[in-house]
Amino acid sequence: MAMLSKIGNFLKTAWAKEPIVTAAITIITLGVVVPLLSPSRKYSGMINEATPYMYPVPVRDDGNMPDIPSHPCDKEGPSLEWLKKL
Repeated sequence: MAMLSKIGNFLKTAWAKEPIVTAAITIITLGVVVPLLSPSRKYSGMINEATPYMYPVPVRDDGNMPDIPSHPCDKEGPSLEWLKKL
């Protein structure tokens, strides 16, 4: 409790002497902390994980390539159904 009163006293003194500097430091601190606590960070991370970095290139399948989908529109990889349900 003593630590909170010291911080409060410091902030009150800083605001009385330099309100512009105190406001600027507060805005900078909020600008750094708020995006880290934002719920949209979770969903943007999930979208980035589901988005492929290498997109499939259409190739002519001769029936002897098991690792290549038979059609470029075949669904492979993680589904984005959770995004549609939001």
